[in-house]
Amino acid sequence: MRTLLVYYSRTGVTRTVAQALAERFRADVEELHDRKARTGPWGWITACMDAACKRSTEIDLPAKDPAAYDLVLIGTPVWAYTMAPALRTYLSQRGRAIKRAVLFCTMGSSGDRRTFRHMVQLIGKPPTAVLALLERDVRSGIFAASVRDLADQLGMGG
Repeated sequence: MRTLLVYYSRTGVTRTVAQALAERFRADVEELHDRKARTGPWGWITACMDAACKRSTEIDLPAKDPAAYDLVLIGTPVWAYTMAPALRTYLSQRGRAIKRAVLFCTMGSSGDRRTFRHMVQLIGKPPTAVLALLERDVRSGIFAASVRDLADQLGMGG
């Protein structure tokens, strides 16, 4: 099964999960790059404001076509109870081409349900599975069991 993993990460937390999932699912990887500066305190503030207002942003042109894959894993940090603007842009442009999706997010404490609901609206179909992880669990490494369980649930363990 051809698998693609698409994600955005500002601080590296979502990237850590994406790397573990990519290895477990033997997925090709597409990291999204936001052209708007998101570093430092001001970058964080504007990131949250853009997310809360459901704004898209300019991203580097993705290299991989999600329509060419059987399964696409899609990951984002949760900002203001929704997805990062870079992922919103990607899903607005390419979400309907995804045949089968697994959604994942990383968050400080909450917002996963609303984030997944917004992602599903842009994809236009329910996900095969979802995975929500707390930032502290990613940083401590205990999230690995959840990645393993997800792969097993989808018959991709091993």
